[in-house]
Amino acid sequence: MRIKVKNMVCDRCKSVLKNEFQKAGIVVEQMDLGEIQFANNMANQRERIREILNQNGFEWIANLNESIIADIKKYLIEAIEKDLSQNLSTYLSEKMNKEYSVLSKMFSAKEGLTIEKYFILLKMEKVKEEIQMDNKTFSEIAYDLNYKSSSHLAKQFKTITGMSMSEYRNVQDWNRKSLDQIV
Repeated sequence: MRIKVKNMVCDRCKSVLKNEFQKAGIVVEQMDLGEIQFANNMANQRERIREILNQNGFEWIANLNESIIADIKKYLIEAIEKDLSQNLSTYLSEKMNKEYSVLSKMFSAKEGLTIEKYFILLKMEKVKEEIQMDNKTFSEIAYDLNYKSSSHLAKQFKTITGMSMSEYRNVQDWNRKSLDQIV
């Protein structure tokens, strides 16, 4: 039995759920961001699985459109973690095997912002994380996130957060959002 899970956006999320399912005696065969494969004999545990998900801030996605939105978010998070050398729309179309215009309309209708705006918000949270870790220059951060220049990143960061990256580093008031709370 394979299910989609809303708000499962990081390795810590996976670890929490693995532990909870293990404690409950529910066998997980595979776990990826936003998706869990249970052993076939676990279908009779649906309510317990749903309960564990809800108790830990996650949600079982049964609706196809919600599943597609969750997959878009998962692929965008993955894109930030790796070097995305291709166009965002091409990347998502290939990953989802759907026209980008369909994905874009669906995402905007459900989330109230465009895929591009959501991707920028994800990047800004990644920039905040990198600034907190304090082991990269602003130019290195810009390069890692595929910005053409550090000045473009700096301008976008200031527009989104209201402060420069230097101000953010110096203030050390780390008001970061977890990735599942961006929208």
